[in-house]
Parts: sequence; structure tokens; C-alpha cells
Amino acid sequence: MIHDPSPLAVVQAQLDAYNARDIEALLATYAADAQQHVLHGERLAHGHAEMRPRFLARFAEPDLHARLVSRTVMGGVVVDLELITRNFPEGLGTLEMLCVYEVAQGRIQRASFAQGEKRLLAAPSAPP
Repeated sequence: MIHDPSPLAVVQAQLDAYNARDIEALLATYAADAQQHVLHGERLAHGHAEMRPRFLARFAEPDLHARLVSRTVMGGVVVDLELITRNFPEGLGTLEMLCVYEVAQGRIQRASFAQGEKRLLAAPSAPP
């Protein structure tokens, strides 16, 4: 339950729930009919029923973590630049992600994402 419905608090609660891999707390930050989109592009999910499996697939990655790099808040819009640690098929890496959250009535109504540079982390070298 979000006690402070300010856009900043809602988006921070979403980030905290994402990093805790708490699907119920995460979905509670979104309106029941919220939409997720590629920034200026296709719809990724509409409503909790479509969001749940997308988030649960991410939560299965053992090293998943989102680190907030910067945040801008203007009214009901919160823009986060995040560095996401992911387990890609080709190995552990990071992905830059620009997240634009539109918050109203204490819930995220729409989230749009722009994917930035993907970097694989160097594998530890084998001992000689």
C-alpha cells in the first residue's frame, strides 16, 4: 500500500518493489488498466493481467537489479534514467533504460520505455 500518493513516491515504490521482486507491491503501483509502451511506439502490456507475466519473467533473472541514475519530476510525470543489471542469454550485463511514468490518482497510468546501450560485463578470467 502506498501511503504517499505523490508521483515521486509512487514511482519510488515501483522501483523498490521491482528490486525486491515483489509482484503484488509492484502491480499495486499501477492502475488496473495501466499501459506500458515502447517510448513513442508499440504497446507492451495493458492491465495487470498482461504486466504480471512480463515482470515475473524478469524476476526469474538471478542478478536483476535497477539502479536509479537520475530522476526528473514535473507534475504527474516522472522520468527515470536507470541502469538495469540483467542476465542476458550471452551473459551478465547492463542495459540503460529511460522510463517515463505518467501518474494520476496515486497510480501509474502509463509507462513508456526507451532502451539504451546494452553492455556485457567481462567474465572473470580463468586462473593461470
